[in-house]
Amino acid sequence: MPLSVPGIRISSGFDSGNIEVLDLSSPHDIQLSIRKDNQSDFFQWFHFRVQGAAGEELTMRLVNADQAAYVDGWPDYRAVASYDRQYWFRVPTSFEQGELVINHTPEQNSVYLAYFAPYSFEQHLDLIAFAQQSPLCDVFDLGQTLDGRDLNLLKISKADQDKAGKVSTEKTGSEKSDSDKGKTKKNIWITARQHPGESMAEWCAEGFIERLLDTEDALAQSLLEQADFYIVPNMNPDGSVRGHLRTNACGANLNREWEAPTMERSPEVYLVRQAMSETGVDLYLDLHGDEALPCNFIAGQEGAPHLSNEIFQQEECFKQDLAQINPDFQLERGYPPGKFGPETYTIAAFWVGREFNCPSMTLEMPFKDYDQRPDEQCGWSPERSIKLGESLFYPLSQWLKA
Repeated sequence: MPLSVPGIRISSGFDSGNIEVLDLSSPHDIQLSIRKDNQSDFFQWFHFRVQGAAGEELTMRLVNADQAAYVDGWPDYRAVASYDRQYWFRVPTSFEQGELVINHTPEQNSVYLAYFAPYSFEQHLDLIAFAQQSPLCDVFDLGQTLDGRDLNLLKISKADQDKAGKVSTEKTGSEKSDSDKGKTKKNIWITARQHPGESMAEWCAEGFIERLLDTEDALAQSLLEQADFYIVPNMNPDGSVRGHLRTNACGANLNREWEAPTMERSPEVYLVRQAMSETGVDLYLDLHGDEALPCNFIAGQEGAPHLSNEIFQQEECFKQDLAQINPDFQLERGYPPGKFGPETYTIAAFWVGREFNCPSMTLEMPFKDYDQRPDEQCGWSPERSIKLGESLFYPLSQWLKA
């Protein structure tokens, strides 16, 4: 008996899925709505599957786009699509009369569409498992999120590896005791994806981690001779799985929790802060994505009351060195100093910079494309995010030499 196949269907019941179907009666006028983050008004991330539409000219309207968190993110933006969930390409998209309109004629019966190429929780677990195979890497679970997921920390180092399951207690700068003064290695911290919809951040972290674990890479090995690395590839696993743009399971924006986190509201930040206090921090990088600006940039601590000229110059040199090694990074555009006002010390880079008196920077990547080096097929992509992560080695090596 032949299989009866229904018409076009749209679903989002999977890891990081987010869409609500309002009207599916016509392929030329599919009406959709983006679901808000739980207990929050933030929304912009979408990720859904269209089935049974091969050869159909689809017009998909996200009708609440004008109420999204960052409406400036829609002009010149193009959604991504994939048939195999490995290769993601851009499809025609426009922002018209308050709606995000996606036009696509699928070549296959099943196609996924998303705000940016997703980085699934299974991929995250695979990345942790891959890293653990290296003798250079220790994996620590700092604790659990509100949804009961493990918060993973990688310590990557050439010496003093602690296999007992605890983060080694080390101090930096003025906190060092007499017995510590012979230690010259720096402690470098990297976190990614405090905002779960910014999946390019974990792609970038993947590039950094895989290169750092490459024993044939001379620059990676040189960095490990001078520094220990503490990396949290996904600060917000709950929000990532739930299909959130910006918040964790209870609606907390983690990058506004750093001044006073609690285990009840923001355990992710509380646990990472606790680990940082054990190790000390000599340099910190927080990896993010920006909805509106079509470029890669670093936001340092400029404009913060505590910032010394010495630390400011170190951050400026870091940015210049990154621009020198990777043309996908630029120096002309970014956030204006003082942008965050009274929220300043609730933000990771500012809190860490003040607490540890160190260079502390936020690397932002675009959801759109880098407009000075556009890629018509893929825009800003996982592959370019990975390469940018690999490029961080050069500015780090220059900073360590200074």
